[in-house]
Amino acid sequence: MKKILITGGTVFVSRYMAEYYIAKGYEVYVLNRNSKKQSVGTKLIEADRHNLGEVLRQLYFDVVIDTAYTSQDVALLLDALGSYEEYILISSSAVYPEYCVQPFTEETPLGVNKYWGKYGTDKIEAEETLMKRKPTAYILRPPYLYGSMNNIYREAFVFDCALKNRPFYLPKNGEMKLQFFHVHDLCRFIDIILEKKPYQHIFNVGNKETISVCKWVELIYHIVGKQVEFVNVFDDIEQKNYFSFYDYEYYLDVSKQCKLMNDTKSLHDGLKDAFVWYKYNSDKVNKKTYLNYIDNNLIRTNVIEK
Repeated sequence: MKKILITGGTVFVSRYMAEYYIAKGYEVYVLNRNSKKQSVGTKLIEADRHNLGEVLRQLYFDVVIDTAYTSQDVALLLDALGSYEEYILISSSAVYPEYCVQPFTEETPLGVNKYWGKYGTDKIEAEETLMKRKPTAYILRPPYLYGSMNNIYREAFVFDCALKNRPFYLPKNGEMKLQFFHVHDLCRFIDIILEKKPYQHIFNVGNKETISVCKWVELIYHIVGKQVEFVNVFDDIEQKNYFSFYDYEYYLDVSKQCKLMNDTKSLHDGLKDAFVWYKYNSDKVNKKTYLNYIDNNLIRTNVIEK
């Protein structure tokens, strides 16, 4: 039985991974402060990752999967670990500056992205620290992750609009493209890395195709069993006030991932999976005030157009 350490383990990506590897028969350790309910079957290491002391020193792990946000997060964990084999960092596509040529490849220069700001630059520093200290580690850079257990108010926002039979307030003409990756496919790709141990150590990961926000919303309404009525918002209004994504279109080149794992879950199946989970877990999502903004600022103005 392989031993795996997952930092976090109580929310979205890390929680999904913990339950995924429990189902595969791993001995799964999670490192967190025990402030949320733990997944059944995990072995809790209760600690603040910024004050680990000796809690990890005597343990051995076949794999460490880290969702670190900063360079300090990585450095302190590396300092605290005892013996381990593989280290995988879940980074982000936010490391690529928005002005670089798209699709972004793994060789695209990293830098400040004006939409992601400090989150992106912190991820860059986390990657750099890891590569200096553990050059054999693997780094994964996904676009928007989605699926069951997603506590971020993205697809869940559209679920709510559909369930309430609301028209959907769509940014401009709805042609902005988004790129997704299901959290289950993220786990599958980690499996492939652990099995094949590829020479390359940094991968963009994601679906090969993008989808317009218009088609994405239509798909979600269809999954809920509703037909969407769009209201287009053309005025110069900050998009994140009423929609769950920045006014920022980007595309990752995932050809290197596809050489190892060419098939990914379809958006229809992935969103259906997310909706089934959401129906029974809506309280676990960090909901934003998009609907209040729409009701108080868009419906009562003339900045919309059907």
